[in-house]
Amino acid sequence: MSPLFIFYVYLVCFIKMNINIFGSTGIIGSKSLAIVKKYYPDIKVNLLVANTSHLKLISQTIRYKPKFISIKNEDNIQLIRKKINNLGTKIIKYDQINVYLKSTKSHYTILSISGYHALYFLENIALNTRFLGLVNKECVVSAGHLFKKFYKKNSNFKIYPLDSEHFSLNINLKNLAINDYKNIFITASGGPFFSNKNINLKTIKFKDAIKHPKWKMGYKNSIDSATLANKCLELIEAHYLFSIPFSKLKILIHPESLVHSIVEYSDLTSNLNSFYPDMFIPIFNFFDKNHITKSEIIKVKKFNFSNVKSLNFFEVDDNQFPVYKIFKKLNKHSPADLIKFNCANQFAVDLFKDSKIEYDQIPFFINKAMKIKSIYPVNNIKNIIKFQNVFNKKLILQYED
Repeated sequence: MSPLFIFYVYLVCFIKMNINIFGSTGIIGSKSLAIVKKYYPDIKVNLLVANTSHLKLISQTIRYKPKFISIKNEDNIQLIRKKINNLGTKIIKYDQINVYLKSTKSHYTILSISGYHALYFLENIALNTRFLGLVNKECVVSAGHLFKKFYKKNSNFKIYPLDSEHFSLNINLKNLAINDYKNIFITASGGPFFSNKNINLKTIKFKDAIKHPKWKMGYKNSIDSATLANKCLELIEAHYLFSIPFSKLKILIHPESLVHSIVEYSDLTSNLNSFYPDMFIPIFNFFDKNHITKSEIIKVKKFNFSNVKSLNFFEVDDNQFPVYKIFKKLNKHSPADLIKFNCANQFAVDLFKDSKIEYDQIPFFINKAMKIKSIYPVNNIKNIIKFQNVFNKKLILQYED
């Protein structure tokens, strides 16, 4: 037997591949569990972390038999204990998750918790896991400038983005140097108001802003799609994830939402990456490309070019998307300014949701918020969290003024 074959057998037999899923009861977490069970049964479910969905967490525990579970809202913890009593699964208190992460290693981690709270776990995940399937925007936007430090501390650590745009870039940019491409385009649907050029932004209501033309999302992502703030954040993510200079990152409106990214090469050719917007595709590839053995893709809807009648692309009109105009003027070499933009947008969206400001006031609020002076340095996770907490308090004072 060849040394390579012996080494392969050793890997298969002795390396126990496990997975931790943060946000297991959400769409991404649920799909990840289903894929693991069906295609990669050798990956053992180690830790499931949920926010409030205790009944779904109980159901997942019964079905997937993880070693550990944790839930942020512990109001129903006694019911959970009763339902999983005979399964051998242990419950970790939510505020003890980091203590646990520091003492263990995981092969895979899915981080799909929404919001800033995912930052509390990011560093310990980065230092103690091999492959991170990342969905959470806040982690990249707020701490992307720290990723190189994480890589140095854990040379085996690798981030695999699961959002469709960055998943497609991960494929498109493979083995490319910065000088190989001229521009990188990330596509946007344009949101619910793109086709109505004469719409009065002052008259837009919350119920209309959350009506995405292609798919159903939470209110924050839906409104960010309408204002194009989501694509501004995705440009920041692309910069940090792939070391792409901001000068080469662009947005194109693509109403069909079939092409997710375009690489314009220095030789004047371009490459378009397209697939149906099904999260099965990036999640399955996350496991398939980072697994010792490959699995056969079963029945999944493949891209049928004969069904595509047209592909349209439009440049962004700053007058229609004033948030993008603000973003272009930011000092993008300042991680603090990028964090402020993200926090201010989140705060403004929530004000709009609560009918405290009008839709057309969102960019004005963001622009005013960018003038707030920073206090804490953003050189580590702890200080980033402090920075955001203090900045959010100042946003409240700004609104009350």
